Amino acid sequence: MSTSDSLIQKRDSTSGGVVWVILLAISLCHMINDIMQSMLAAIYPLLQVEFSLSYSQIGVMTFAFQVTASLLQPVIGLVTDKHPQPRSLPFGMASTFCGVLLLAFAHHYGMLLAGAMLIGIGSAVFHPESSRVARLASGGRFGTAQSLFQMGGNFGQSLGPLLAAFIVVPLGRPAVAVFAFFAAAGVVILARVGAWAEGRRRASAANPDRTLKLPRGVVIRAIAVLAILVFTKNIYTAAMSSYFTFFTIEKFGLGPQGAQIMLFLFLAGMAAGVMLGGIVGDRVGPLQVIWFSILGVLPFTLILPHVGLVATGILAVVVGLILASAFPVIVVFAQELVPGRTGTIAGLFFGFSFGMGGIAAAALGVLADAKGIEAVFFYVSFLPILGILTILLPRPGRLVSG
Repeated sequence: MSTSDSLIQKRDSTSGGVVWVILLAISLCHMINDIMQSMLAAIYPLLQVEFSLSYSQIGVMTFAFQVTASLLQPVIGLVTDKHPQPRSLPFGMASTFCGVLLLAFAHHYGMLLAGAMLIGIGSAVFHPESSRVARLASGGRFGTAQSLFQMGGNFGQSLGPLLAAFIVVPLGRPAVAVFAFFAAAGVVILARVGAWAEGRRRASAANPDRTLKLPRGVVIRAIAVLAILVFTKNIYTAAMSSYFTFFTIEKFGLGPQGAQIMLFLFLAGMAAGVMLGGIVGDRVGPLQVIWFSILGVLPFTLILPHVGLVATGILAVVVGLILASAFPVIVVFAQELVPGRTGTIAGLFFGFSFGMGGIAAAALGVLADAKGIEAVFFYVSFLPILGILTILLPRPGRLVSG
């Protein structure tokens, strides 16, 4: 089997053509969901001043959001693999809606934590089912569908800081309530998407995914390696998402808006990287993309803490683009390794992302309090070295369809 016939390009000929309107709708809702997530991190400087928060308390907020999502996502994915619930999608977005309103009008730190957790619950419901919907609408083009779905999320992550900078910072924290209108629109869209997915699921129930015959030990090892690679990526991403604004404020003397723009550069690079990763992966194979993304980003992460303002902005884009390029390939790779467990794998990897990011954010907050914010970026710059573990993944030629 040639590289161009690698697992991310396998098609189920019975699945029909790509349903682009559904893919675009689910990508749009992923954008809305992730705007809320990145908005939470983007307003940390504002919350720090208003509530006199330490870096450790900020880390705990990220922990509350991300670990809530990570604990629930694999469970929801496992349950919905046995009993798919595409009509549950609008209920997840409704939880996000409530969380955003709570953040806007919170009177004490406990309410902030509750709002963060409600947004986490919304993400936990959204990701496993929406990933399954993307696969249903893919027409067998799984890599392209996953990239488009994830691009919406990454684009939303990049928009959050800009919207926070130009809406919340000038108008004050109650302006966070504006974001609730996006969530309300998402509820309406997902109600329609859920109804379509339920019909498509029933129609395709007699045509299960093709299986890949690999030894159980090889599959377990591959999933473990992929999880470690996601772990590496998301610790670095957590550092950038939660503390890059503080880094640029402290090192370069930027104001809140300037710092948010610097964070936007990193998140915009990630949005572009997700889409490019899927396109390039379809042409050259998944392993090449994973090698380039995880290990290839190392020189740039090592340089970033030691350069000036302009170079930091350029490197933020480059690091975001390279680092994000592997994630859609990793998810599809894992889904093909464990056929019939689309929701479980999506919940595991998206949940693992949130969980590791939350734990990392809390730990990095403690490190920042103890050693300073610049020390955080020095230490995390070495994480991509773990990309060498890609050598343990099965080669495309070993994947045999059944």
